[in-house]
Amino acid sequence: MRVVSLHRDVLLLTSRVWATTCTVVRAPDGSESFVIDSPVFPDELEILPQVVEQAHFAVSGLLVTHGDWDHLLGRLAFPQTTVGAGEQTAARLATEVGAAQRALREFDDEHYVQGRRPLGLGAVQPLPVPGRLSVGESAELELHLANGHTADGVAFWLPWVSVLICGDYLSPVELPMISEGGNVAWYLETLERLSRLVEQAATVVPGHGAPLGSEQARRILAEDVAYIASLNSAGDAPLPEGRRTPHQKRIHAANLAAIA
Repeated sequence: MRVVSLHRDVLLLTSRVWATTCTVVRAPDGSESFVIDSPVFPDELEILPQVVEQAHFAVSGLLVTHGDWDHLLGRLAFPQTTVGAGEQTAARLATEVGAAQRALREFDDEHYVQGRRPLGLGAVQPLPVPGRLSVGESAELELHLANGHTADGVAFWLPWVSVLICGDYLSPVELPMISEGGNVAWYLETLERLSRLVEQAATVVPGHGAPLGSEQARRILAEDVAYIASLNSAGDAPLPEGRRTPHQKRIHAANLAAIA
């Protein structure tokens, strides 16, 4: 797992699988921190509390961008800590009881991961979207609706450090993906909302892939708008540069099947 300090109050941890990102955000006064999303492998989750403690981040809560299982594993690192999620995500998790756990077991079986503790999410705290969440005494992070990839989703805007954490959008390594419950119209609306935040951001953290500077984020946003718009019409637009691997072509085929 790779650990990078984006700012004295922002740590970024990137998993070895799918370049899945986990961001730890600290209040300017140092009084509390939130862990947003999660790494994936057991050894990564095991060392996460140590990394956070060594950086003097006092974790008070877990946040998730959406309800896909690979973003929900923070409780394995901080088992007594409450999970906060957007209202749609909280409702999804209440409806899809056991789905994340089953998907995690399937991943572990496929990748020969042994000895992982069972995932228990506890009581998920619904958060209003759009909305704000206090971080310490002097800062607030903003929650913005980010659905389309799935039926649920939140992007977190951290105005005091100009960092946007956008979940499974604006990835430099993965095509836009229309998963179960998502749709093209919502995806385009989310990209429009994100565009206003990208214009203000110094750094954009996608759910998968390296953090983006403002210029790169704007380029990927434009590529993703063109790609999603092509799905809404002929579906024959070329895949974006750097995202034309066999795996990305399979994602493209799945997207076409999802909207058929």
